Amino acid sequence: MRYFPLFADLRDQRVLVVGGGEVAERKVRLLLEAGARIDIVAHELVARELSEWAGDRPSLPLPAAGAEQGAGGVSWLAREFHEHQLDGVALVVAATSDGAINERVASAARARRLLCNVVDDAERSSFIVPAIVDRSPLVIAISSGGAAPVLARLARERIETLFDESWGALARLLADWRGRIKRALPGVASRRRFYERVVRGRVAELVRSRRLEAAGQEIGRLLAEPMQPARGSVVLVGAGPGDPGLLTLHALRALQEADVILHDRLVSDAVLALARRDAERIPVGKAAGAHSVPQSRIHELLVEHARAGRRVVRLKGGDPFVFGRGGEELEVLERHGIPFEVVPGVTAAIGCAAYAGIPLTHRDHAQSVRFVTAHCGESVDTLDWASLAAPRQTLALYMGVAALDRVAERLLAHGRGPATPVAIVENGTREDQRVTVATLADLQDLAQRAGIRSPALLIVGEVAALAAQLRWFGDPPRGWQALRSAA
Repeated sequence: MRYFPLFADLRDQRVLVVGGGEVAERKVRLLLEAGARIDIVAHELVARELSEWAGDRPSLPLPAAGAEQGAGGVSWLAREFHEHQLDGVALVVAATSDGAINERVASAARARRLLCNVVDDAERSSFIVPAIVDRSPLVIAISSGGAAPVLARLARERIETLFDESWGALARLLADWRGRIKRALPGVASRRRFYERVVRGRVAELVRSRRLEAAGQEIGRLLAEPMQPARGSVVLVGAGPGDPGLLTLHALRALQEADVILHDRLVSDAVLALARRDAERIPVGKAAGAHSVPQSRIHELLVEHARAGRRVVRLKGGDPFVFGRGGEELEVLERHGIPFEVVPGVTAAIGCAAYAGIPLTHRDHAQSVRFVTAHCGESVDTLDWASLAAPRQTLALYMGVAALDRVAERLLAHGRGPATPVAIVENGTREDQRVTVATLADLQDLAQRAGIRSPALLIVGEVAALAAQLRWFGDPPRGWQALRSAA
């Protein structure tokens, strides 16, 4: 995040705008809505509204038309820019068509450590004006960091459809009630639960119907009801293999409502970023050979936080019921009488195969698929290799890289053909996804030769050869030319 988002209070603050054209006019209009006092420096005021606001000659300040907050106002300060014009200024906007002038303004602002926006020039700017969805006092700002303004505008269009005008009325109503709510509910957690009840319930419906008086009465009624003590609960959430776009709507809701999140090592940062900002995050991940948090301790943490009245999310990579030990954790919660629910996730085999272009079943190649875990030597030795080596099926092995050679050994020893295609998907569904394809005979030294690293999923079967043909995400698979030659 290169640009830190913030909202500035510009009521009665001086802002210098250098430029007199349509671009400057758009910036001035936004600044007026925030109640700023604007000084314009320009050879002439080409834009019609600027000349109406500021008069027809420099140094004739007139009140701003339509400014709703603060004194506001627009003044044509001068025709030429000089550094002393920055004295007492809160923000600077350079909006001329002359790059040299814009650079002079930006350099002078930097020297004084003033925030300066150079229109359509992110490199010279120290702040960027975002695309705005205005439902005042609810204001939503969207920015692409200057890289793709069109994307920001498209995002704004979508958000406009999600937040109708009633959101502004609801925000104003809650502002009127804020003091009374704070006095009645001094605890932060209880206030949060009350606000969620208001926003998700009858009050919001009444506001949408423009029945504001009835909405206020409903808030008063809810506030008069005795608040029930917070009852803790746990939501077991599947985070999927990494791409946050694969989260379900229920998973997103749970993350937004969580007080505490116990998350695995393989849960991506992009998924965690969707959680409520002030939720406590507790890493409880395990890595092969380094079990940093024992499963028993995870059980204790779930019970401890839920009994304290918190809403706990147990966030697991993939699906919590597929090699995720989710069942064990729910058994513990059930024994302690703690309410829980389960939000399924896209399991790694489904997600990684899809993003690698590998159909796990195919009429011509595989009529069944088997999910197997092979994280260590002990688990490898307990598997039924005779049935796993049967033809015309796909094996999806959740595995540690160290087990690759032993998996190949067992499959070959039990009759699976050495030319059977295999694919290894590293960091599946993520930006750094990497797919390597080979034959089963080559698998034994593939990990060392290709530098395979966890997390990785092994897919064995004829469908693995389709990775090059059906690839749609990321780079082409490594080794596909050799695999085609072998075929």
